[in-house]
Amino acid sequence: MPTLSDLVSRHADLDAADLEWMHSLVSDWQLLADLSFADLILWIPRKDGSGWVAVAQMRPTTGPTVYHDDVVGSVVATGERPLIETAWNERRICREGDPDWSTGVPVREETIPVKRSERHAEDEQHGHFIGVIQRSTNLSSARTPSRLELTYLQSASDLAQMVAEGRFPFPEEEPILVRSPRVGDGLLRLDRAGRVTYASPNALSAYRRLGLHADLVGAELGRTTADLCYSDEPINEDLMLVASGKAPRETEVERGGTVVQLRAIPLIVGGGRIGALVLIRDVTELRRRERELMTKDATIREIHHRVKNNLQTVAALLRLQARRIKAPEGQEALHEAVRRVGSIAIVHEILAQMPEEMVEFDDIADRVIAMTAEVAVAQVKPKRVGSFGVLPAAVATPIAMVITELLQNAVEHGFAHQSGCVEVIVTRAAERLEITVADDGMGLPPDFDLDTSTSLGLQIVRTLVVGELSGRLVIEPRDGGGTAVTLSIPIA
Repeated sequence: MPTLSDLVSRHADLDAADLEWMHSLVSDWQLLADLSFADLILWIPRKDGSGWVAVAQMRPTTGPTVYHDDVVGSVVATGERPLIETAWNERRICREGDPDWSTGVPVREETIPVKRSERHAEDEQHGHFIGVIQRSTNLSSARTPSRLELTYLQSASDLAQMVAEGRFPFPEEEPILVRSPRVGDGLLRLDRAGRVTYASPNALSAYRRLGLHADLVGAELGRTTADLCYSDEPINEDLMLVASGKAPRETEVERGGTVVQLRAIPLIVGGGRIGALVLIRDVTELRRRERELMTKDATIREIHHRVKNNLQTVAALLRLQARRIKAPEGQEALHEAVRRVGSIAIVHEILAQMPEEMVEFDDIADRVIAMTAEVAVAQVKPKRVGSFGVLPAAVATPIAMVITELLQNAVEHGFAHQSGCVEVIVTRAAERLEITVADDGMGLPPDFDLDTSTSLGLQIVRTLVVGELSGRLVIEPRDGGGTAVTLSIPIA
């Protein structure tokens, strides 16, 4: 399905500001659909003047839909939808007199012109019209409306008028980073003074959980909420703006472990503020889970930090032991153990600094490569070609050990005391990681066989690559001299 931006660029002559206004409207018009119990379709005029194209659609969550199929991308010719053209030409909200039965169910059609406002230095509202919203209400389940439904419909009427006047969406409203409360979560209607004129059952329940025992209707919402949640501390300024309905903002209040999210929608019709809607959502469980996740992440990072410290302690003890051993073979074995422990410690050090169990492996690889160069007897210059990218911790630790072993083998057995170069060549695909450790040293012995090799380092590499990572390992002579070890590891 084409996106709103695609349809606008293909069919209309609208600038970037017009498109941004449409995106803001579409991102928040679920509110209008739910309050109206109606489907919404946004139509814009085609640039050749031949008709209209539907660029966005929204169904209500509070009532039955009219359009079971998507209509986005549909094109209608001039004259086919006279109600749309009347709203566009006369710059007013239009409604059909009788329900339309063409779809088999009674549907009431309305059209709302969409105005994009522009605020100039003289602080007067200016703007131009960029489209028309078709509002279609399924009347098949029509009955005597309750007070909640009447409040919804009146609020929808006020919001539609704001769209026609270029006052909704709010251009100064900050981006919403989490899901805002919806109409069904809880709704309060305020008058100009910030007093509650209607409270939905869900909104009243949320305030009951905050500790309110009186009725909300008739109460000043800002003062009531402040008395509940800020009786012993300074009042949050955002709370007073939101709870009074004076600014289109969001805030949260907490009392006794209950967390409630509030969002204010000022109702400004005909140039004056007539009141506000305040949407309410109980987010206690959501915040509890977020705190648990934060605690879990902090605990995991602390564990990695302690493991790193313990591994460094083990490496230090092995170095002390190596100094006391006279046999060169024993010293070399302990030094190899120190390098292996060190490579694992590097991984845990990086994990202790990361918010998730994913690591940028390039930093780990560079530190392992540098560690190999420091202990090399020969003048060897190892380097990395390509990027590992981000790897899971379960893959990062064995790969760090494998690279350590392969580099150490190349330095010890490939060069002896001569100088040379070792490259770690990385190719990252969508689901596989290809790693080649290549040197220009003396090459493999004539009788080399990986299956019968007694090298502890190669046995560790084979166990990690084939057994733990389910990868493939190939060791072969390099063109032009030297050795190339190629690893192919699945990382999906």
